[in-house]
Amino acid sequence: MIFSSLSEKLQDTLGKLTGKGKLSEKDIDNATREIKLSLLEADVNYKVVKEFIKKIKERAMGEDVMGSLTPGQTVIKIVNDELTNLMGKENSKLELTGSTPHVVLMVGLQGSGKTTHSGKLVKKLKKEGRNPLLVALDIYRPAAIEQLKVVGKQAEVEVFDRGKQDPIKTAQEAKEYARRNNNDVVIMDTAGRLQIDEDLMNELRNIKTSVKPNEILLVVDAMVGQESVNVAKTFDDYLDITGVILTKLDGDARGGAALSIREVVGKPIKFIGTGEKLEDLEAFYPDRMASRILGMGDVLSLIERAEKQVSLKEAKELEEKMRNQSYTLDDFIEQINQIRNMGPLEDLLSMIPGVNNKMLKNVNIDDSGFVRIEALISSMTKEEREKPEIIGKSRKERIAKGSGVDMKELNQLLKQFKELKKMMKQFTNMKKKGRKGKRKFNMPFF
Repeated sequence: MIFSSLSEKLQDTLGKLTGKGKLSEKDIDNATREIKLSLLEADVNYKVVKEFIKKIKERAMGEDVMGSLTPGQTVIKIVNDELTNLMGKENSKLELTGSTPHVVLMVGLQGSGKTTHSGKLVKKLKKEGRNPLLVALDIYRPAAIEQLKVVGKQAEVEVFDRGKQDPIKTAQEAKEYARRNNNDVVIMDTAGRLQIDEDLMNELRNIKTSVKPNEILLVVDAMVGQESVNVAKTFDDYLDITGVILTKLDGDARGGAALSIREVVGKPIKFIGTGEKLEDLEAFYPDRMASRILGMGDVLSLIERAEKQVSLKEAKELEEKMRNQSYTLDDFIEQINQIRNMGPLEDLLSMIPGVNNKMLKNVNIDDSGFVRIEALISSMTKEEREKPEIIGKSRKERIAKGSGVDMKELNQLLKQFKELKKMMKQFTNMKKKGRKGKRKFNMPFF
């Protein structure tokens, strides 16, 4: 889960305040001290932490908190507001205006994920109806151009390259090529170094001067922590970057980069990388991230992920199957795979309001359960998947043996699928009568 350690500590600290009917100055002091330590341990810039704590303290000591009937909740709101402000208040979109082609320079150190995230960005732009072009400008790293071609093929986007030709000339030719071929956005994958040096920066500045990019996006590794903020500041001093892409937020990132970059560099985080697939690139919303860190959920991001997996047509078809009771185990496994494609279960659950770190710790999230369900359903005949009620003892023995899954889990799957169909029928009947109802249903195996 994103920022799990920081999130857990902040939730614990603020949780101590929510049960109190009245807060004293000492309560506020203790809470802000713990928040300060949590942020410093997360590798947040010291000056940023100092200013952040000062703002929280000033607001928390005000009459709105001290006189509130729910002071703990009011403090949580203050922390949420200040976290949001710290990360940039609102989502910052790509500025692709004016005449085409629009140029986006991808810059950063070697190993930060520039090439992969160039591919992620063109895939995202293509889904939005754009006609992007990838450009290979890294002529120094072995196989860099070939790697970009592989990424381009996966994203189904053309890659423009001129081999070992001077990158500045290649950038100019790529922009002209894009203009002739109606490519409205050009993503240029530039060279990186293991560390910042004068030659790298001079080359990047010359490319910037020659193609006049709309955006200069710095790709930084979130797992590097505070050092990524120093890298961002140096690149900004040389190039005046327009935004940042934070990568590896699905890993054990402590959060320091996300909470420091905007304040230190003054440039917004525009996207975050949340996985290895080309689809795993999300627009960065400070308010949503603050809510997730504090265990308040992120319903909008959850809905957006679901919409990527299920089209409106598919949703209507599924609703029709539920209504006429033709929902089968094939539909069931398809839905499970759609959920799996949305990301790690723990991450999805953390987006649900009210589900905090303590709750997730007590839940055994076993993704292998999905694999066992798929194995069981794959071992069934077409008729059995459509009519699971015909599965008797001998069929169960055959399915269990064929899937390598225990008979007990097969019985559990069949029982809960039966419950699911029953719940669907009741929901459909309630909908017809214009009433609303709820019934608890536990998904098998997790």
